Amino acid sequence: MTIAPSAPDQTQPTPAPPGRGTPLDNIVVVALAAIVVVIVAVIGAVAVAAVVGDGGSSGDAMPTTQLNITLNEFAIEGDLTAPAGNVVLNISNSGSLEHNVIVRELGSGSQMLPAGGSTVLDLGELAPGTYTLFCSVAGHEAAGMHAELVITEGGSGPAARDHADEPMDAAAMDQRMIESMLAYPAATEGRGNEPLEFELLADGTKVFELTAAVVPWERAPGEFVDAWAYNGMVPGPQIRVDVGDKVRVILHNETPMGTDIHWHGVHTPNNQDGVSPYTQDPVSSGESFTYEFVADDPAIGMYHAHLHSQVSVPNGMFGAFIIGESPYPYGRTVSGVEIPADLEPAIDMPMVLNDAGVIGLTLNGKSFPATEPLVLEQGQWAAVHYYNEGLTPHPMHLHQMPQLVYAKDGVPLDQPYWADTINVAPGERYSVLFHAEDVGTWVWHCHILTHVEREEGMFGMVTAVVVTEPG
Repeated sequence: MTIAPSAPDQTQPTPAPPGRGTPLDNIVVVALAAIVVVIVAVIGAVAVAAVVGDGGSSGDAMPTTQLNITLNEFAIEGDLTAPAGNVVLNISNSGSLEHNVIVRELGSGSQMLPAGGSTVLDLGELAPGTYTLFCSVAGHEAAGMHAELVITEGGSGPAARDHADEPMDAAAMDQRMIESMLAYPAATEGRGNEPLEFELLADGTKVFELTAAVVPWERAPGEFVDAWAYNGMVPGPQIRVDVGDKVRVILHNETPMGTDIHWHGVHTPNNQDGVSPYTQDPVSSGESFTYEFVADDPAIGMYHAHLHSQVSVPNGMFGAFIIGESPYPYGRTVSGVEIPADLEPAIDMPMVLNDAGVIGLTLNGKSFPATEPLVLEQGQWAAVHYYNEGLTPHPMHLHQMPQLVYAKDGVPLDQPYWADTINVAPGERYSVLFHAEDVGTWVWHCHILTHVEREEGMFGMVTAVVVTEPG
């Protein structure tokens, strides 16, 4: 670097000619030369450090490796191997929901990223080993948003992969998908949505009992999870009453935290709404609480915990609560299709959708191939009430059988309509009718395709309607 000389300071004495300096002048020259040597040495050291920081091998400083990580529903993907040293994650969210990345072993991570957002996360110096990355949004880790970051010995490059980790070829992927589909339906322990029996008191009150507890639940063949359940089942048992019934529900809390029950879409007095601490005290672990109200309005409602709901609800504490008869559109003609005036659906059932917690991507608490087929004879009608107790919308698609949407959140529609795909947002209920016209097995699934298929085969939010010959 060339530095232009400054103009002479006219107040200072004129320097002596070269070779004729004083002893003091010589000392100054020597000192300046020493300073220059030190500066050059420092600059050289900085340059070496910069080279090492960029992945060079000189010196003892650790290299810095930058990894590109992508988040989506529901996976963490990208560069997941680095040599020991400083590691920086360049994180981008390509999904439609908010996500973050936490490193479990470090106890730290990124901020929440909106859809399309990005950030840089400096992990500092990492020793060789395996580190778990996950999204901390309730249910997202269980739904698949976790990955292993492998840190190898410095300079050793990517960890060796065994054959099982190699990408499958197309034929192997075809075979795995077909095998997974042919495993349907698979038997598992436990069945949710069972009707809840009641005790009828002399004054006509119907008394139901619900016990909230953490229990083993087989969500897919051989895959047991610790579910937060009512009466040992996911979804919890159906509660069905008539309009005008006096209802008493006794809740026993055997979970490790306080809880309550909110009657979602069901008219109750404020002090029975189930929102601790506003309408009641929390029901502590080991305690019980009794709810009492009159079922004075028809409803296609649900019940679920409200206190600590981010834990208990995705993990299984939800169920259907239906008051009165379903408001079928008897005798109406909708888009040229006449609904029978004497309509009697062969099946009237809730279908609870979930995507989070240990229950994960499921229909009525089960993941394909453990989901249960709906079997109809040709010519029969079925009524289904979609309930979304998950964290993201689910577009439910039934092959070759248009669905007549006749109620929304239990409210009859003035203008029912036909659709082949019904998008159900969290907390919503849609009531639909469909007619079994053609014999065969008809696939029924969420149309977010990563909720139903992955490299290992079909899974998650898939079932079928099986139409048989009459008789």
